[in-house]
Amino acid sequence: MKNFSELGLSEAVAIAIAELGFEKPTPIQSQVIPAMLESAKDLIALAQTGTGKTAAFGIPLVELIDTSAKKPQALVLAPTRELCVQIENDLKAFSAKTKHFYTVAVYGGANIRTQIDQLRKGVQVVVATPGRLIDLLGRRAVDLSQIKYLVLDEADEMLNMGFQEDIDEILSTTPKEKVTWLFSATMPTEIKSISKKYMKSPMEISAGNVNQTNANIEHQYYLVQPKNKYAALKRILDYNPDIYGIIFCRTKAETQEIAEKLIKDGYNADSLHGDLSQMQRDKVMLAFRERTLQMLIATDVAARGIDIDNLTHIINLHLPDDMDFYTHRSGRTARAGKTGISLVLISEKDLYKIKHLERKLQMQFKKMTVPSGIEVCEKQLLNMIHRVHEVEVNEAEIAKYLPVIEKEFADMTKEDVLKKFASLEFNRFLEYYRFAEDLNIGERREVREYATKKGNNDLMFINLGKMDNLGAKELVEMVKQVGNVRPHDIGDIRLKGAYSFFELPANQSQRVVQAFNGFVYRGRRVRVEIQNERQEFPKKKAHKGGSREMKPYKGKRK
Repeated sequence: MKNFSELGLSEAVAIAIAELGFEKPTPIQSQVIPAMLESAKDLIALAQTGTGKTAAFGIPLVELIDTSAKKPQALVLAPTRELCVQIENDLKAFSAKTKHFYTVAVYGGANIRTQIDQLRKGVQVVVATPGRLIDLLGRRAVDLSQIKYLVLDEADEMLNMGFQEDIDEILSTTPKEKVTWLFSATMPTEIKSISKKYMKSPMEISAGNVNQTNANIEHQYYLVQPKNKYAALKRILDYNPDIYGIIFCRTKAETQEIAEKLIKDGYNADSLHGDLSQMQRDKVMLAFRERTLQMLIATDVAARGIDIDNLTHIINLHLPDDMDFYTHRSGRTARAGKTGISLVLISEKDLYKIKHLERKLQMQFKKMTVPSGIEVCEKQLLNMIHRVHEVEVNEAEIAKYLPVIEKEFADMTKEDVLKKFASLEFNRFLEYYRFAEDLNIGERREVREYATKKGNNDLMFINLGKMDNLGAKELVEMVKQVGNVRPHDIGDIRLKGAYSFFELPANQSQRVVQAFNGFVYRGRRVRVEIQNERQEFPKKKAHKGGSREMKPYKGKRK
């Protein structure tokens, strides 16, 4: 692969990109930049999202613009405000050492008078969203009659957003004799129609196969019941404490609902959808870029044009109906040569979509299992230990507090301090996940009522029942954990309103009674007894209880 110094760039541009830390061009950049500089031909460039397409057209624009003329010579169309702003910022960075190079970004949601004033001062490159540009054309605030270069960035996104008519209207105001560069991650039929209508024998450059996803992305899927999706989502977030990503939802309502639930449950998350004002949207995006937010919950439309580095995960609560959307979603991670994960929470009825995506995008999904409660607790503990190990100590500021700290810990051994410190975080997760159920489809062992009454079992009474939101699964898990009983040793179960019955082998029953002594569940002291007079369970359909997502466990010792 060539270095940037071998692409024939001017000294000013070479210095500017070197100061940005650019060393080797990406595959799309190494092919597109020389082609643009050497030939005034139309071009279609196909590459996955996040592979450096902005630099691929931005660097040649800086080289080709006539800086002696302060009039629009290049137009860059982008689908969203975020992408529009990002492109202009990148152009400013590429031209930092180039004198008299002027750009303006025009987009909806910002003050149009300010944008008109910037245009009147004179610019060579206009970066615009279609809607705002049409508004400016209607006001005769921008003149595109002398445009030499037209760039359609994320062209497939613009078409998906319904900008076909807007693009037609805008291009009708530009000269027929111009160079058109079209950049896209996918190649739908609409892109082909644009190339036939507005381009002259365009050369086509592709970095990777058309519609193929980034090879640095690991694609995963979790098979869960629809009712358990939110519980599985939280389990995955807790298992990845350093996660930084986007959660995709189908609708604005679902986006808001998931965001509100996550915020209520203590996660650093917020939503991005079409009902937000521009000010609200800007506030959310600023917090996300600064990593004040770990998770952004968004619809496909709201997330278009978001380009943020270092995202670790893309989470799909549903697979999109248009499979091209999956390419755009997943492409927001693993940018600039880094790795990332794109995962899907899916039910059995939609499993066929995974196979369809694998065939279409020429890649494989890895089947994952939702972590168990104890696995989450272990991961959180290790993460806390790692954070403590890596924390920087401000020696000057902490020094004055050390005598007080040492005095507080004087009666503790080193082992005691370590255990208590680790338990601060570990206990919180252990309390929540103590009786967490298995959320995986197909691998979950369904709790059933055992018909094993053979004379060696004792009938056990427990003063908890349906009114305590106790199901068969929760009861089995509780007896397993507190009484140290294997699940298959638990016999018939009968759940009543305020109490329940279950069977245990006679050689374990007394030990279980003692184990529950002093145990508290949801503020209620638990009492387990052996029934003196055995009761035969009526023969009826087995009780299936515990079908709901288990609520956070509140049991504790007094």
